[in-house]
Amino acid sequence: MDEPYFIPRGGHPPQTDLLTGRAVFTEAYAVIPKGVMRDIVTSALPFWDKTRVWVIARPLSGFAETFSQYIMEVAPGGGSDKPEPDTEAEGVLFVVGGEITLTLAGVEHRLRHGGYAFLPPASQWTLRNAGTGPATFHWIRKAYQAVPGIPTPDAFVTNEADVPAVAMPDTDGRWATTRFVDPLDVRHDMHVNIVTFQPGAVIPFLETHVMEHGLYVLEGKAVYKLNRDWVEVEAGDFMWLRAFCPQACYAGGPGRFRYLLYKDANRHMALRPFR
Repeated sequence: MDEPYFIPRGGHPPQTDLLTGRAVFTEAYAVIPKGVMRDIVTSALPFWDKTRVWVIARPLSGFAETFSQYIMEVAPGGGSDKPEPDTEAEGVLFVVGGEITLTLAGVEHRLRHGGYAFLPPASQWTLRNAGTGPATFHWIRKAYQAVPGIPTPDAFVTNEADVPAVAMPDTDGRWATTRFVDPLDVRHDMHVNIVTFQPGAVIPFLETHVMEHGLYVLEGKAVYKLNRDWVEVEAGDFMWLRAFCPQACYAGGPGRFRYLLYKDANRHMALRPFR
């Protein structure tokens, strides 16, 4: 059975709908709820055929500083033979619906729901939807921070079903993280994980840390503490959290609460940010 990941469908609300929504943009965090991911806010990308994109994070003053995140919807027969224009960019692909064919360094991989690919900078890859229905996946991009004497990490392809979740300490497994790379592997300067809370589980303190976050809710609902505010979120919502933004959550149920999590990691802090 397919995992019940939320997939945006676009469309347009009727004139009779209320304007009130849950979108929030502050100096410390932003919430982009699923209801704003409509047809009129999609983008097209160079060299991508039969593809539309919801851009939910981008480097911007007062917003995401270290990454961009796209929700890609590729129609049958669509895709790209020149997908990534930046040779210094690394990427993660995570499939939430349909199936894609990823050709990486000449090797073909078929990825369906839960499929995950890490693409180091200067990777040679193409992507196509050879199926009969649309394929939807997240594409997270970051400028790789190379370190002299430390090699660039290798590309890999896996599926979340093949990666055991690791329980957080003292939680009896009610809060767990699916980690696709070893957090102590300093070749990697970003982590893209899946975090799972069982109903009633909590982050029991206000996390306040240097890592910037992007959180896309794959499944369920919760209340999230973001800076000074408690915010309700559900499957299909995206949250951006600035570095040091206090955060916690309570998963109220009735089902589990899961999100795709980005964070930057394993690098010294830049002391000359304006050069």
